[in-house]
Amino acid sequence: QVQLVESGGGLVQAGGSLRLSCAASGRTFSRSVMAWFRQAPGKERDFVASITVPFSITRYADSVKGRFTISSDNTKNTMYLQMNSLKPEDTAVYYCAAGPTTSAVTAPYDYWGQGTQVTVSS
Repeated sequence: QVQLVESGGGLVQAGGSLRLSCAASGRTFSRSVMAWFRQAPGKERDFVASITVPFSITRYADSVKGRFTISSDNTKNTMYLQMNSLKPEDTAVYYCAAGPTTSAVTAPYDYWGQGTQVTVSS
């Protein structure tokens, strides 16, 4: 089992920044990919970014390229999402996920956190 706990969400004005954290515990070595997804009200859960463990190969959704940065600290079993130049359309619940393979869809990810709300005001 892998447990994931997100933190760092909040309310920010457009153009501002936030850093999300995802702390992993349990059998973390059993999963080689960590990712962030987000879900706005009434919409599907969309891929944001992923990172492989331990080689830190990253992948981003086109909508966040150049603004968001995913990283991980393997010594702390923690993944981060630095979000800059935030826009109102970034408003969503952000979830971290862990799985065995890189993917931009939710299906391969078998462990999920509870989510953290990010609200960007205009």
